[in-house]
Amino acid sequence: MTAVTPAMRDRRRRAQRPAWEEPPTVPGRLAKGVLLTAVVLAVLIPMWSVIVTSFSSKQAIADAGGMVFLPRDFDISAYVLIFTRGEVSAAIWNSVFVTVVGTTLSLVCTVLAAYGLSRPGSLWHRPLLMFFLITFLIGPGLVPTYVVVTSLGLKDSHWALILPAAVNAFNLMVVRQFFMGIPSELLDSARIDGAGEWMILARIVLPLSKAVVAVVGLFYAVGYWNIYFNAVLYLNDAEDRVVQQVLQAYIIAGQSPAGIGSPPALGFSAPPSLAVKMAVVVVVLIPVVAVYPFIQRHFTKGVITGALKG
Repeated sequence: MTAVTPAMRDRRRRAQRPAWEEPPTVPGRLAKGVLLTAVVLAVLIPMWSVIVTSFSSKQAIADAGGMVFLPRDFDISAYVLIFTRGEVSAAIWNSVFVTVVGTTLSLVCTVLAAYGLSRPGSLWHRPLLMFFLITFLIGPGLVPTYVVVTSLGLKDSHWALILPAAVNAFNLMVVRQFFMGIPSELLDSARIDGAGEWMILARIVLPLSKAVVAVVGLFYAVGYWNIYFNAVLYLNDAEDRVVQQVLQAYIIAGQSPAGIGSPPALGFSAPPSLAVKMAVVVVVLIPVVAVYPFIQRHFTKGVITGALKG
């Protein structure tokens, strides 16, 4: 009878394990490191060039023939222009209003609907669940949505950007699945102690669901901040434009920012058009870049766990 050696046992375990459970090899780790470094550089290098160009003078941009990579002749006149002429600053405030109000409304509606749909005995549980699930397969379409928005008198109003996107079915299902993963014994014990549904939601469910609520809130906020197509459809007045419309007008349509060639503001010389355009890009990117690091640690726990539980 042949004795089973430790080496033989290790070979048997490796034969029974799938390939993705094997420890990474040295070439594999090196390849991952090279790939991740390339991806990071592909993101950071263009962003760095945009930031440097927004702070560059006319001479530096002329010498570089366009986008500047190496910092030279630090100049903030582009930011002075966009925040003193009013066009960009007004669009930023409009986007802030749409993002804050829209995200708040979407989170409230999503959390309430998800909690109700996560309770099997809730009123009209199955019909409402099927109503939300069917939106994954059948979309309303552009023309019916436009007719509904205009017939409700929402055209030329920021509510036309908020109300049609108030509840996202995917986010709703993620939050619902997370709520369903909360032990029912915990909720039943709260009911025995006399807590109502509102108290259970506020004192038990939401404190346990901070991760998924934070991630879904980020999804909503980024969606509202980057909204563009609906703004083009429903907003005709220049005073109501959001920052993405201004960005499109400057970068893609090639319009010159207001104030180029006009008398200097606050003692600064008139900045080049390219610097102003890149400054608008930086201003648009700042909110998402600033908020994302605080939410990143919740992604795995919030979305992956919420999608698999239940």
